[in-house]
Amino acid sequence: MKMSNFNVGERQATIAVIGDARIAEDSKKFILAENIGKKLVDAGYRVLTGGMGGVMEAAQKGARSSERWKSGTCIGLLPGSDPGVANDYVDIVIPTGLDHARNLIVAQSDAVIAIGGGAGTLSEMAFAWIHRRLIIGLQCDGWSARLAGHRIDERVRYPEITEDQVFGADTADEVISLIEQWLPRYKRHHKLII
Repeated sequence: MKMSNFNVGERQATIAVIGDARIAEDSKKFILAENIGKKLVDAGYRVLTGGMGGVMEAAQKGARSSERWKSGTCIGLLPGSDPGVANDYVDIVIPTGLDHARNLIVAQSDAVIAIGGGAGTLSEMAFAWIHRRLIIGLQCDGWSARLAGHRIDERVRYPEITEDQVFGADTADEVISLIEQWLPRYKRHHKLII
């Protein structure tokens, strides 16, 4: 796999992987998240999650399995204050103590990939939409599938990107292709509400 040429300034881009916190390790979503995590690191990105189980653990397990993994590649933004609850694959543990409010911070990543998910995932996707981030929704079930191929609301985030939406994907390879195609164009950031 080729290395991504996209960096933000001199900084390595960080991609958030969000979704169900409780899934079986042999489930389609766990395997998909693991493959996405590995391919993100293979392509030169950092992987940020909420640091807990399910999709978050799978993505970071996959990231750790990449030959390009190095310490600092896997970031976990925990909702609570106890760093000991982070999954075993997190390199950098950041206990926020913010509970669900930490979803706003997760959504500040350069791009957000949703795999399934309930209300917490929906909030992260909505925050990412408001903050003009690239969003990819896996067409597996949950909110990622419900929003894939749709705009979250009618705001015009990028007048020059008429296709702006939650981009749908079925595989890890499609995710990487969408990131490489679209991420360089998603450069605007939300201005504070005044």
